[in-house]
Amino acid sequence: MFTVRFFAGAAQAAGVDSAQVKPAADQTLREIAQAASNNDLSPILKVSSFLVDGALADGDTPLGESAANGQLDVLPPFAGG
Repeated sequence: MFTVRFFAGAAQAAGVDSAQVKPAADQTLREIAQAASNNDLSPILKVSSFLVDGALADGDTPLGESAANGQLDVLPPFAGG
């Protein structure tokens, strides 16, 4: 299982702070994040940053076999200082 954590506006859009999903290795990070919510997250996922097990990753990157269990953080743009 994979834990998807949403932060700030992404959590508000998703309607949850976190969710467990069982992703396929060929799914992109954006697809995995979308699968963690019943809401349409495409607008927020287009501008979000993604961390896989704490490492920055491109949202269009397939998860791959090696990271089938872990954590995906979805970070929308932040404002402020």
